Amino acid sequence: MRLAFLLYKYFPYGGMQRDFRRFVEEVQQLGHECRVYYIQWQGEGLPGADLRHVPVSARTNHRRNERFSEWVSRDLEADPVDGVIGFNKMPGLDVYYAADSCYLDKAFSERGWLYRRGARYRHFSTYEAAVFGAASRTEVLLISETEKAKFVQYYATPESRMHMLPPGIARDRCAGEDAAIRRRAARQSLAVDQGEHVLLFVGSGFIKKGLDRAIRALAHATAEQPHHAMRLLVVGQDKERRFRRLAKKLSVEDQVHFLGGRDDVAELLLAADALIHPALDEAAGIVLLEALVAGLPVITTDVCGYAHHIAAAKAGMVLRSPFRQEDLNAAVLRSLDGVYRSQCRETGLTYARLTDLYSMHSTGARLIEQLVQQKRRADGE
Repeated sequence: MRLAFLLYKYFPYGGMQRDFRRFVEEVQQLGHECRVYYIQWQGEGLPGADLRHVPVSARTNHRRNERFSEWVSRDLEADPVDGVIGFNKMPGLDVYYAADSCYLDKAFSERGWLYRRGARYRHFSTYEAAVFGAASRTEVLLISETEKAKFVQYYATPESRMHMLPPGIARDRCAGEDAAIRRRAARQSLAVDQGEHVLLFVGSGFIKKGLDRAIRALAHATAEQPHHAMRLLVVGQDKERRFRRLAKKLSVEDQVHFLGGRDDVAELLLAADALIHPALDEAAGIVLLEALVAGLPVITTDVCGYAHHIAAAKAGMVLRSPFRQEDLNAAVLRSLDGVYRSQCRETGLTYARLTDLYSMHSTGARLIEQLVQQKRRADGE
């Protein structure tokens, strides 16, 4: 089959973007031709895929999105495919991968009535309804039971169109027999002193992932334990200026290290002593499970779709909503306890051995194949 994959922006360090790449590769391995439509692309291309740049721009994101949809629709009409798979919400999709949280829920729970009268709201609510609305025929691949419940609440999406996927952790994130050796090497490369406590923050989207909360927790722990050396490693591609200012204001600027987007996250997970991920909003949070399978204790918030795995594995601390900075501060201080971290590591690695945290992309690729074939039969092709 010939399949088209749609996303607005690709860059190598985003969780959804990494999933996108692996889905395309898995679908290619099933023997199908893959075409990719995009507005922006950073990093390596996709070998064997037909990459089609969509040359649209606009003063607002929602107008740019509309122009993208219009351009792709015209191109697909001239050069048809068997199925259209989207990684952003938009009309005309046969299959949608739900990496993003429910927009309508945020619009009603976090915004006022005036916001819901604007053009931005009309666009994003309309595009979300095109996927989840009762009249839609789009099949949905889901990664979060929490977000699924929100979509059903707002759109009454039929259960028959909702398909839950297992997580999809890359095997290179798993702690192997050489984990201790790799940890020493990674800490040495980072010039980490013996006994220094390393907090790791991973995520492109510093505001949404709660980097300000993490910096405040580091400052509190430093004040409470002034003789315990600590640092925060920040991995991700985003604007740093406001967070550097915050670190300076709290007198921890020398302890907060911005590493940018990295290809060696597997090594950093081994080098760190705890992952800190106090997100404000997170449909899944793949890095939580990457830390779990690496044996790294996790500090996170219960809004993350994958936080329930951390709780079930007893692999760290899941902070309850509503968020309180005091809870995060206490969690970071608790992570200084080596015995506690060792317990989290052992229970987390046991959970990782007994639970399917790895097959999302192969499972999803087969589902895409099956769902597109079913739609073709239903359409009488």
